[in-house]
Amino acid sequence: MTYILGLNAFHADSAACLVKDGTLVAAAEEERFRRIKHWGGFPSEAIRYCLKEAGIGLDAVAHVAINRDSRANLWRKIAYVVAKRPSVDLVMSRVRNRQQWADVRTQLTETLPEMRFNGEVHQVEHHLSHLASAFLVSPFDKAVAVSVDGFGDFASASWGIGDGNSITIDGRVHFPHSLGIFYEGVTQFIGFPHYGDEYKVMGLAPYGEPAYAKQMEQLVRLRDDGTFALDLRYYTHAKEGSKYEVRDGTPSGGRIWSPAMVELLGPARRKDEPLEQRHKDIARSAQGMYENAFFNLLGALHRKYGLDAVVLSGGCAYNSVANGKIYERSPFKHCYIQSAGGDAGGAIGAAFQVWHTLPEGNAAKRHFVMDHAYWGPSATAGEVSIAIAARQADIDAANCNVETISDEAVLCERTAAAIAEGKVIGWFQGRLEWGPRALGNRSILADPRRADMKDILNLKIKRRESFRPFAPSILREAVPDWFETDDDVPFMMQVFRIRPARRASIPAVAHVDGTGRLQTVTQTGNPRYHRLISAFGTLTGVPIVLNTSFNENEPVVCKPEEALDCFLRTRMDVLVLGDIMITRRD
Repeated sequence: MTYILGLNAFHADSAACLVKDGTLVAAAEEERFRRIKHWGGFPSEAIRYCLKEAGIGLDAVAHVAINRDSRANLWRKIAYVVAKRPSVDLVMSRVRNRQQWADVRTQLTETLPEMRFNGEVHQVEHHLSHLASAFLVSPFDKAVAVSVDGFGDFASASWGIGDGNSITIDGRVHFPHSLGIFYEGVTQFIGFPHYGDEYKVMGLAPYGEPAYAKQMEQLVRLRDDGTFALDLRYYTHAKEGSKYEVRDGTPSGGRIWSPAMVELLGPARRKDEPLEQRHKDIARSAQGMYENAFFNLLGALHRKYGLDAVVLSGGCAYNSVANGKIYERSPFKHCYIQSAGGDAGGAIGAAFQVWHTLPEGNAAKRHFVMDHAYWGPSATAGEVSIAIAARQADIDAANCNVETISDEAVLCERTAAAIAEGKVIGWFQGRLEWGPRALGNRSILADPRRADMKDILNLKIKRRESFRPFAPSILREAVPDWFETDDDVPFMMQVFRIRPARRASIPAVAHVDGTGRLQTVTQTGNPRYHRLISAFGTLTGVPIVLNTSFNENEPVVCKPEEALDCFLRTRMDVLVLGDIMITRRD
C-alpha cells in the first residue's frame, strides 16, 4: 500500500488530502477545524483528520505532495526582476513564500511532534496541480485540461491534454497577466475588499447592464490564440505585488487597482457606501469581459485539440455563471469541475500527480472518479448524543423538542413536511463536504416556492447581501423538466437557466435573470438527501429544495457541537442531526 498526503499550505484555503493506491480516502480544508474563513498556513488539523480517517500514523505515509514548486518558471522570474525592477517588498515576499514551501518536512515535525515522517517530499508546480486535480479524478479518458486563477508559481493560466494517467502542458499565461487579478481588482473597486469576495460580483452582475463593456476592453486585451493580457496601467501588482498576507490565519490582500482605474470607471465605492446602479453596471460589464476572455480561450483550445471534453480548475473555475454557458458559447460537449476547483483542490491534484509518476501508479490504469464531495469528518450517533447532552440546558431554555427518528423514510417525510410549512431546517448528515459548497450534508434547507424565503433566511440566519441568490438542489432525473440545460452538476459549479414556465414556481432559488446555481442530486451520490428531496417533491410537486451552507458568517459547520451552536444562536426552526430531530416549539 502506498499512502500519499497532498497539501495546500501557506496560502488561503489551506487543505490536506490522503490518497491510498490511487484512491482518495479523505480530504478537508483547514478552515473547518480552525473556524476561520479561508484559513491560511500549514494544515495540521486537516492532516490529523486524514490520518485518523485512514487509521494510520504519519510514519505510514510514503510521500507528501505540495501544490507549489519554487523552481517552476525560475528563469522567467529572474528575467522579470532584471527587466522590470519590481519593489523590494515584492521580491522579499516571494523569497519568504519559497522558504515556507520548501520547508514542509520541518513543519510536519513541529506541528505534529507526536508523529514521525520518513518519506519523500514532492513539490508539484501550481498549475500542474490544478490540472491534475480536475483531470486525474474526472470520468474522461482524454480531455482538454484548463487552469485559470490569480497566480501560482509565476503563472496565471495553463492548459494542455490529459490522456490516461498523464497530463501534458502546452501553454501558459505568465505573471503579471491574469484573469483572476482582473476580476479581483474590479471586485475591490466595487467595494468588496475581503479575500474571496469575487462571488459577490457574480451575484450582483445580473442587476446591471453592460454599460462599461468598452472600458473593460481597456483592462483586458484578448488575442487570437486564446491568451490575454492586462493593461498594467490599471493595476499595481506588477511593481508592488498584491500585498497578500496571512495574519493569525486570516488571508488578506492590499488594493491592486491603480488611480488610472478611477479615470476609466469613475470613483471607487467604499465598502460602507450604498450600492448604486453604476456599481451594478460595472459588475455586469466585468462578468461579461471575463466570459469573453474565458470563451476566447476555450474556443482556441477546441480548435487546437479537437476534443469534446474539457476539465476546469483554478480559482476562476468557481465562476459558475461562465461555467454554465460552456455548452452555449464553446464547442465543448462535456465538462467536469471537481468540488474544490481552487487552491484547496490543488492538494488533491498534487497527490494524484505524484501517484501517477510513481512506478506503481504509472503502471496502473486510472480508476478513481470523484463523483461526490463527501470526504470530510462525520459524527457517530454517540458523538451526536454527547453533543446534545452537553447543551441540554440551552436546548430546554430555547423551548425545543428532541426526538430520535430511526426510520429514514419517516425522518425525510417529517423534514419535508417542515420545509413545506415554511420552516428553516439545519441538516447535518454523514461526512463533511470537500470544497466551498454545502451539498446536502452540512446544509440549511428551505422551501424554494416561497418568494419571501430569501428575506426570511437573511433575517433569521445568514445576514448577507440581499442581491446574493440561494441555490436549488434538484433530483437529477428532474433537471430537464426544470432547466434549459440537462447535465450533471453534482458540485454546484454551474449556473443554468430555469425554464421560463417554471420560474414562478421556485422564486426563492430563481435569480433576477431567471437562472439558478443548481446541484443535481442522485440516489447513489447521496441517498438520504435524495430521499428527502423526493419526499418534498411528492408532497409539493416540486423536486427541489433551497440549499445554502450551514453557517452564520463562519466556515461551514464541521462538528455536531458547531451545528448546535449555530441552531441555538439563530432563529432556525428545526435541526436534524443524523437521526435526531430538534424542533422549536411554537
